[in-house]
Amino acid sequence: MGSANRFGVKAGKGIRDRVNKIEKNMRIRHKCPKCQRRSVRRVSTGIWECKKCGLKFAGGAYLPETDSGKLVKRTIKRVSESV
Repeated sequence: MGSANRFGVKAGKGIRDRVNKIEKNMRIRHKCPKCQRRSVRRVSTGIWECKKCGLKFAGGAYLPETDSGKLVKRTIKRVSESV
């Protein structure tokens, strides 16, 4: 069952599957926004660090860039281009 096995049978299968998916995506190496290399790892909740260039930045709790963060970035880019 993976990392969600720690919950045992007291949590339902759907919840354990969701936890497994989230934790699996959290543990992979992500792309660095500065050097574009796949070397970003989670340090703590919401804190991410690139092992190559040493960039430390805040992001989502489980992913370095959240969906709402992507939306804000697109909106700012669009507004700045129109000015």
